[in-house]
Amino acid sequence: MFGLESWKPLLSALLLPPVPLILLMLIGARLILPRRGLGFFLVLFSATLMWLTSCQGVGRWLQNFLLHPPIALHQDDLDRLRGQATSEGKTPRTAIVVLGGGRVPRAPEYGVSDLTAPSAERLRYAMWLSRQTNLPVAFSGGVGWAQIEDAQPEADIAARVAQQSYGRAIKWVETGSRDTRGNAALTVNLLKPAGITEIVLVTQAVHMPRALRAFTQAAGPDIRVTPAPMGAFTATDRPELDWIPSIEGFAAVRMALHELMGLAVHAY
Repeated sequence: MFGLESWKPLLSALLLPPVPLILLMLIGARLILPRRGLGFFLVLFSATLMWLTSCQGVGRWLQNFLLHPPIALHQDDLDRLRGQATSEGKTPRTAIVVLGGGRVPRAPEYGVSDLTAPSAERLRYAMWLSRQTNLPVAFSGGVGWAQIEDAQPEADIAARVAQQSYGRAIKWVETGSRDTRGNAALTVNLLKPAGITEIVLVTQAVHMPRALRAFTQAAGPDIRVTPAPMGAFTATDRPELDWIPSIEGFAAVRMALHELMGLAVHAY
């Protein structure tokens, strides 16, 4: 039905930890009898990598030194955006754009579709930014490649959550995209006719380098893209725990490696 892009969820799952490390460990175990030294080395090497790829410290290092996300907005940035909203009056030319981070087909506690934690965090920050600056919000998110085609688009879910949980309406909803490049292309096409000349882009810090490149390319010279990253990986209160395997560490490393892989695949 779709091209190679429909295989992206499966390929990502196979290429990211722990699958490659499990396979490496199995190869090492198989080699222990015919080549004992090499076999033990591969087992130990893969076990070490499995430990490291579950540590928050590694995820933070990948984020800060390989992805280099932009810094979070400062008060001066908020003051500038607030001033634009005041001067623009009823025809805003700046929009806060939230990138979808995933949807839950049906949340049992609510009985309806819901946003995943990353997507809900992005929406929460965008609602806060909107209150601080009085700028309108757009949400970009359709149905991902790993989901059924006729599922409810993520942007529609976000619009409902924004109204019910924050008492604020989302002005623009983009429901056709399946990935970050689709977010950029379709959102820019949606906002250009509305006269938008600046996009304040909201997504996780680890995702921002790839998202910023996609939106900058889609926007061209007509629309300025201002990054508003959130959810950056930071050190814990006890630094030693950053190097102990954890669920949070595993998720952080996978997210960072996923973004590095995405930047490499779509490099020009």
